[in-house]
Amino acid sequence: MSTPLSSDPTVTYLFDPLCGWCYGASPMLQRLRAAGVSVSPAPTGLFTGSGARPMDAGFAAYAWSNDQRIERLTGQPFTEAYRNQVLDAENGLFDSGPATLALSAVALAEPERELDALAAIQAGRYVQGLDTTSLACLVAILREAGFPAAADRLATPDEALLAANRARIAQGRALMASLGAKGVPALVTRQDGRQRLIASNALFGSFDNLVSHLNA
Repeated sequence: MSTPLSSDPTVTYLFDPLCGWCYGASPMLQRLRAAGVSVSPAPTGLFTGSGARPMDAGFAAYAWSNDQRIERLTGQPFTEAYRNQVLDAENGLFDSGPATLALSAVALAEPERELDALAAIQAGRYVQGLDTTSLACLVAILREAGFPAAADRLATPDEALLAANRARIAQGRALMASLGAKGVPALVTRQDGRQRLIASNALFGSFDNLVSHLNA
């Protein structure tokens, strides 16, 4: 029998759309939502700006090795299309800035569906092998996934969208720093006015174990 949730908690999800471990955590997040947990996404911009880098051969090999570990642990697929068209792409980039901006466009248009948009972007990258560092590609992904308003806004980003995106990243980074989070994915719960960090390893065990962490 599964461990019941002691309440209907709200959790903040610290993530980056190019984080393979965040992709690996997607099934557990879906289970949380199905169990009635309100999950509020908080992008951290971990791989934007100074955190972005060229996708050279050495980094591609490291990423693929790490991705295979994630697949074995979570069952989330990393396809040959992803390996060939993303990791081995000539002049490729590892930059989550465009995907984070796409999710901010969704957050402004349909905030309750941001995790669905994240899943579509992750599938585009890791399953279909699409270039999610390209705004044009992200616009197409959002449109195909049923986010026309966000797609239109992303196609011609205005200052309001850019400002909202900066604010969301700043908030995510501030929350990470305040709780001493070392990376993503991570969950943050609030109880009695106090925030508590749930480390990433809780997202890769059993669902009952994760619920136990939420109930603690």
